[in-house]
Amino acid sequence: MKRSKFIFCALGILFPGTGFNCFYLLGFKSFWAWAQLFSLIGGIGGWLLLKAAHFHSAPGWILLTLGFIAMEASWLTTIALGLRADEKWDAQFNPAGKSKSGWPTILTVIFSLVFGAGVMMTFLAVSFEQFFISQIAEARKLSQ
Repeated sequence: MKRSKFIFCALGILFPGTGFNCFYLLGFKSFWAWAQLFSLIGGIGGWLLLKAAHFHSAPGWILLTLGFIAMEASWLTTIALGLRADEKWDAQFNPAGKSKSGWPTILTVIFSLVFGAGVMMTFLAVSFEQFFISQIAEARKLSQ
């Protein structure tokens, strides 16, 4: 079966963290696709825990971090495999065919980089903000 680099990249950017792009390439036997999917589900659970605990839940932060890593991994594989030369792509995923990627594939790689960087900066900013807020709260407790 011929695998399209554009479809792989589009799945990675439109459904980040679900592992759909890895399922597309390797089917249901893909370990990384399942790892991404379960991590994303855990991340959603972590977000719900954090909202319920007003961002003061260690298990919620751990689960949210796993979901974050799943999304970033999806965007990173989109970038790495989307920029792979067509000859190497065909050698690994299309042994009998010849594919030709063009601008749509490059655009998905560019947007994957933009989304990945934006989500990473947002996650880090919120994490550090919550960390410093908790430090201030603890300092206030000590000073009283």
